Amino acid sequence: MNGSDDGRVTNGPSLEVEEDPAVSRFREYLRIKTVQPNPDYAPAIKFLKGQAYEIGLSYQCIQVAPERNVVIMSWEGTDTALPSLMLNSHMDVVPVFPEKWSCDPFEAVKRENGDIMARGAQDMKCVGIQYLEAIRLLKASGFQPLRTIHLTYVPDEEIGGLKGMQPFLKMETFKMLNVGFALDEGLANPTEAFTVFYAERTILWLKVTCFGCPGHASRFVEETAAEKLIKVMNKFMDFRKNEEKRLKEDSSLKLGHVNTINITVLSGGVQPNVIPSEVSTVIDLRVTPLQDMKEFKDMIHAWLKDAAGDDFEIEWLHKDDHAHPTSIDESKNPWWKKFKNTCDTLGMKLETEIFPAGTDSRYLRQLGLPVLGFSPMNHTPVLLHDNDEFLNERIFLRGIDIYKNLITNLSNL
Repeated sequence: MNGSDDGRVTNGPSLEVEEDPAVSRFREYLRIKTVQPNPDYAPAIKFLKGQAYEIGLSYQCIQVAPERNVVIMSWEGTDTALPSLMLNSHMDVVPVFPEKWSCDPFEAVKRENGDIMARGAQDMKCVGIQYLEAIRLLKASGFQPLRTIHLTYVPDEEIGGLKGMQPFLKMETFKMLNVGFALDEGLANPTEAFTVFYAERTILWLKVTCFGCPGHASRFVEETAAEKLIKVMNKFMDFRKNEEKRLKEDSSLKLGHVNTINITVLSGGVQPNVIPSEVSTVIDLRVTPLQDMKEFKDMIHAWLKDAAGDDFEIEWLHKDDHAHPTSIDESKNPWWKKFKNTCDTLGMKLETEIFPAGTDSRYLRQLGLPVLGFSPMNHTPVLLHDNDEFLNERIFLRGIDIYKNLITNLSNL
């Protein structure tokens, strides 16, 4: 193997011959710069189209917004009347700080220990390729699914899916897919276990503006906008402290089981010696599905009324619908039962959680579809959106085998 002083393996011809072809295709996909805020989707779509034709899958490329397309690959089942299996992944990746990386984040360097270093190695180009490689093996073996399988590659998940999954689900093209169950992304797990996500917290972005008396900053002006806003923020921060305390004191809770509140923007004022007539803040709220949403919103309005009287205005910059969790009761959800039984057969330990952030799964769950968030990465630190993101090729290859078994059993449910 060609090595370097820092432990990296070069990209010379000998490496390409020695490594598994699935790993080579994974690295090729990682090198395509679909990085926000200006993702270059065209070469990614061209790459995926080539994979579809090579494997023998039908292919569609559907425009869902200007310069935004969803790639759909399909493998027709023997009973097309049955609801289909959807395998979803997103093409885009988050920005990088190259100076913080130990290598080029888009070179897909492979170190001597098999760690593949690249933006998107975990989030989530790995899964997009693992789907394809599992189906490649299944087709080569002569397997024929009972249910039709659709692989979807969507844009702009990393910036909310507003020009990706969200408009796609409103299209007749999606309705024609007749989806009955979907798999989407999860997170790595540093232990022996694999994490499965059955729900997500609801994302709310709230802008609060308080109004008050203006005046010269040399005076004790009463009822200023800033005083009212501080009272408002204290209400939110007190609740935040209580939720954090709850999480720390109860070992059975994960981040997705509690609500988080963070003040992200403060704005107002015109110059140092003028008391402004209005000031505002933007607050990021992540609401657990265990929380009653009506009660939560009523509580917020009560805080604002108590702190600022009638001298406030609220604007919901982003307000997701509250999506119901996917059942992980084996007696109620046959998809979960089949997923879990497959993992049990493979000797996999599962940990079920509520996803703490947001993925495109929420849009599917809002339609009432059962979805599991799952990325087959154990013994791996969680490095999505982090510097030196990597996935070991051994973990990557095992993930293909896991998906091969899952796709076999889920598509034959």
